[in-house]
Amino acid sequence: MTSTAIGDRIRIPRTAARIGIARRDITPPLGIRAKNWGPADWERSEGAHRPFELTALALISSDERPRVLLAVDGTWWRRVADEQAVRGAILAGLGLEPDQLMLSLSHTHAGAVLCAADAHLPGGELIPGYLDALASAGIAAGREALEGAVPGLIEWATGTCTLAADRELDVDGRALVGYNPAGTADDTVTIGRISVDGVVRATLVNYACHPTTLAWQSREVSPDYVGAMREIVESATGAPCLFVQGASGELAPREQYTGDVGVVDRHGRSLGHAVLAALDALPTPGEELTLEGVVESGAPLAIWAGRAVDGGTDAAASLTNVELPLRDLPTIDELAEEWKHIDPRSREERLGRARNLRDGYIDGPTVQHPVWAWRLGDAIIVGHPGEAYSLLQTTLRARFPETPIVVMNLTNGPGFVYLPTRDAYDRGAYQAWQTPLAPGALELLVEHAAEAIAELLA
Repeated sequence: MTSTAIGDRIRIPRTAARIGIARRDITPPLGIRAKNWGPADWERSEGAHRPFELTALALISSDERPRVLLAVDGTWWRRVADEQAVRGAILAGLGLEPDQLMLSLSHTHAGAVLCAADAHLPGGELIPGYLDALASAGIAAGREALEGAVPGLIEWATGTCTLAADRELDVDGRALVGYNPAGTADDTVTIGRISVDGVVRATLVNYACHPTTLAWQSREVSPDYVGAMREIVESATGAPCLFVQGASGELAPREQYTGDVGVVDRHGRSLGHAVLAALDALPTPGEELTLEGVVESGAPLAIWAGRAVDGGTDAAASLTNVELPLRDLPTIDELAEEWKHIDPRSREERLGRARNLRDGYIDGPTVQHPVWAWRLGDAIIVGHPGEAYSLLQTTLRARFPETPIVVMNLTNGPGFVYLPTRDAYDRGAYQAWQTPLAPGALELLVEHAAEAIAELLA
């Protein structure tokens, strides 16, 4: 048993920095192309279930190099050129280097199509202007957050939420994408409570679960469960809530592929209440529980009380590439032949994604997959553009158990591909035949990220 002494504290990991928060509404315009599902027999959005938000978190720590995290309600990048145009404009507008910005998409499957090459399709004429608006919103929110940055704290906590479930289901020898009752899922919610002078100014939420509740049946754009989660947290805290998607390659809600927004909001409330439960377990901002002494009663009572404590201020950043192997890729013509028996709408959706995944990412027998990593006081933030399975986050957190680690899929680019486990390849899972990467790529990413974290902590 560990010995405890008077004056000992229950440590809360912290980030101390100059911190700024700003937000812009980025709800897609009515009529924009929002066809993200093969079975959809419609192409233009007809409304918005909830607002879409872009929220900037600016951090200026001990090294005086600003870092900006943009949490964006959005689907996924389909072409490298679009991602580079948006992020490049934001970098230039804020005067930042590539390692100082992480733009993280929530991955809702009920949002606008982020692909300027679809401008010729119904609703596509609105996409180029929307991409320009995203860049402008990122610049405006980032600049406001940087200019308004003041000394503050991020206090890190961990909660649990059972919304996410394993979505690798085998039925009659076929690998399906849907709830697997026999599977297990990472239920970790990593939370950063952001405060200034003891007042909560924002909450950062990192959770791994595909926002695939709302599907082809609904003709409205929606941030999926993230919208109701934000509403719950913001109503309780009176401050903005930023959501960043975790390593959710094989994780999704049990109940999904619906047009019922009531299910969407129920999912959001599930996550929102989990966040609030973890926040309510924290002491007052800026304090840690300290063992002050003993009061004699019917029993000797240990008295723990909150006392102010300083936070961690060290900062560092890295932008590195991990070399990943490619599998033997069929040509687009071969894929068209393989999929000739499925319905035309779904076939064209698959073929379009296959074309876009290769452009700007594959140039040789291997690919260079980028990884961003920041050390901010006691915490680490890791981002990459792919859709890694949860093995990425569970392994990193197990290796560095004393360090809060935010792991983000769908962050920056290029490399908008799945990184599945070897078992997924053996099963013939969708994620495995969708990706151009060979078995073992996920494990290489895990080791590379672990090395990056170890160097930052050292």
